[in-house]
Formats: sequence, C-alpha cells, structure tokens
Amino acid sequence: MENLILIETSTELCSTAIASEGKIISHRESDTPRSHASLTAVFIDEMLKETGMAVKDCSAVCVSMGPGSYTGLRVGVSTAKGLCFGAGIPLLAIGTLDTLVWQAIGSGHADESAAGQSSLLPEDCRYIVPMIDARRMEVYTALFSPDGRQISETEARIIDQDSFDRQLGDGPVLFIGDAADKCSRVIGRRNAHFVQCCPEATAMLIPATMEYKEKRFKDVAYFEPFYLKNFVATVSRKKLF
Repeated sequence: MENLILIETSTELCSTAIASEGKIISHRESDTPRSHASLTAVFIDEMLKETGMAVKDCSAVCVSMGPGSYTGLRVGVSTAKGLCFGAGIPLLAIGTLDTLVWQAIGSGHADESAAGQSSLLPEDCRYIVPMIDARRMEVYTALFSPDGRQISETEARIIDQDSFDRQLGDGPVLFIGDAADKCSRVIGRRNAHFVQCCPEATAMLIPATMEYKEKRFKDVAYFEPFYLKNFVATVSRKKLF
C-alpha cells in the first residue's frame, strides 16, 4: 500500500497531510505565526495516531523544497529528514510553486480523491502564475500551463503594472499564492484573476505520487531547500546592555 507523509511549511501556513492509495486520509493546518517548529512534528504524530499508522508503514515523506520562508523550509526539511532517517524510507521534494499550481488545478482534500476536487481555474485559462511573497513588490514566481507544466524558469521578480502583459493579452491568467492580493492592486488587467492563499500539503498529492512512482528520491543526507535568494541575517537594533 502506498502511504505518503506530506509536509508544506514554506509560507505562514504550517500544513501536513497523509495520503494513502491516492487519497488524503488525514490533514492538519495552522496559520499561527512562527509556529512551524512547534507544530510540524506534533501534527504528524497526531495524524499517524489518527490513522493507526507508524512512520515505518509509510512509503516516503514528501516535503516542500521552496522557494519560500527560510525558517519554514528549514523546519519542514529537517522534520522530513528525521522521519526518513529514523524509518529508513525515501525522501521526496516538491517545489512550492508546483504545489500552488496543483491547488489551482484541483487536488484532494480530506477523504476526497484528487480528481474530485473542483478547479480554481477561470474559464479558458491560458496560464497559471503561482506567487510566493518575497516582501515589498517582489515575488517568487514562474509561468505554468493549465495542465501543470512549468514553461518558464523560477525567478524572483518585482511586480509592476506591466508585469505579465503579454500573457494577459493571450487570455485569462490565474495568479495564485500568498502574494496574489498585493499584486492584484498593481496588475489591473481584465484577464487577470487572483486567488489569495498559501500552499497546502493536500495539494502535494498528485505531484508527490508522480515523483514516488518515478522513484525521484532525494539524498536524505545532502538535500537542501531551494531558497532562490541567499538568506541575509540582520543585526538587531535593540541594545542588549
């Protein structure tokens, strides 16, 4: 039996799920700020108990590999590696933008098959543009086709009123992610459709299943998240003494 643990911690939402034979059978979420370190392992333990499973009963662990929050990605990857090391099971990784794309296309929620979840795509959609907030008017993004294929490189991009002008001229475009709202105030074209949301672990079901079937496993010892931009530590302005 194919059982997958799914972990999505790349944004403010801490989201986990367990899938069995192509269906989500348990999931947990919290948008409490800075809670990933305290909740991720707890959520997984709760789900395993709820489903009567142990980590060793799972076929693999799939984690979000970014881009996204430096701290969130570190927590998710560290947790996934610990589970894989301890149980001797493979590690899978899915890009954050891919998760948002499958969230738009329609993926399984609790007790529902992936094919049964309604799509968020507008009629005659030409492109899906997932957007992860990178502060100010910058986003992590890429172009995807309506069937989930990535057709441009992942990049950090500053959004202005001319962004995605050519794509919007071709027809309806769905912008989805935790940066959708702020971009909607700048991109005001008729064909632009916006869905403000964070990536959810349940939406990892289809890409994670494909990765598992094709045995695209990551090296548990050396795998690192895809940050896209280097993490920059800042010096606190508060005086300690």
